[in-house]
Formats: sequence, structure tokens, C-alpha cells
Amino acid sequence: MTPESVTFCVQVQIRVTSKLVTFYVQVRNQEENVPQLEALATPLSGRPRTMSNSYKYPDGSSYLGNWNENGQRHGYGYMKFADGSQFWGMFDNGLCSGPGVMRFTDGSRYEGDFRQGKFHGYGVFNRCDNMRFEGEYKEGKIWGMGLITFSDKSHGMPRNEGYFEGNKLLRREKCPGIIQRAKDAANKAKSYVS
Repeated sequence: MTPESVTFCVQVQIRVTSKLVTFYVQVRNQEENVPQLEALATPLSGRPRTMSNSYKYPDGSSYLGNWNENGQRHGYGYMKFADGSQFWGMFDNGLCSGPGVMRFTDGSRYEGDFRQGKFHGYGVFNRCDNMRFEGEYKEGKIWGMGLITFSDKSHGMPRNEGYFEGNKLLRREKCPGIIQRAKDAANKAKSYVS
């Protein structure tokens, strides 16, 4: 029995600076023309370093941005998902974390804080029908104080402002400070969009 052979094309570029050796390696399966690995970095000082490069995943998604020494998305980056959704912002060990903007294919958009790949902290979510929630998020859900604005720019009668859990308004209460923090987080996140 003869093992199957696969032809790979390997391109290597090495850049040495005073503190970092960066190997830009591109390995492609000649039959599928799919990149297998794009870059590795070795810090000379032993401290973690980030580097910038792009990668296209087999599912069609792609990433352009910084990577850590373990090959994970880390620092500022742009991710386009296989379904066409896009994220601009900060990554931590491979996941969206910190300020960022997520734009969905239906036109919906979240601008604000992320933690471990989920909406978490303060932010503004605009649905494709122009309905908006400004406020607090936890583990990817509306959770905490906030305000709903409907597509006609009204807030409902009585006003949909107060404490929410899992998308349900549990207690009506004015929260202008939280709404302002959500707007500030959204503005900070928008600064990451190129």
C-alpha cells in the first residue's frame, strides 16, 4: 500500500530585529490552495510579542490583525466571518474582548464592550429595523440598566427604561448615567472601525 502524496508550496521570509525573530511562513496545499499557517514569531527576550498578519480560515472567514506568540488573535484586529458578519476591535487570546464593533449581515450592529467573545459591559445595539437598546450587557444578553428606543424614536408608554434581565424589563427607573456610559463605550468602539 502506497501512502497518498500531497504537494505543498512553502514560502518563508525571516525578519530579525533587535528583540524579535519573525518567520513569515505560508504553507499551501497545492490541490486545495488553502493556507495552513501564515506566521510564527519568537521573542528574543522571552517576553510575549504580538505581530500583525492576515489569515483565511477553511470556512471562508478571515482575520487581519495582531497575533500573540501562541498564534491566537490578540490585540487590534478585523474579522470577517463566513456568514458575512464583521468585527473590528480588540481580541484577547483569540476572542473579541474590550471595545469593538460587530456588524451583522441583516444590518444590525453592536458597538461597545466585549468579553470572551460576547457583548459584556456597556454598549449600544441597533437592530436592522432601527430599534435600539443603550445600556448594560452581560454574557451576550441585555442585562442591567438601559433604555429601549423604537424605530419611530419613541421609548414606549410607559417609557421602556430601567432594569432588564434576559431582554425583559423588570423595573422601570431612570438611568441617564448608564445610557451615557453606553454611548461613550459605543463611541470608543467606533474609533476602531476603519
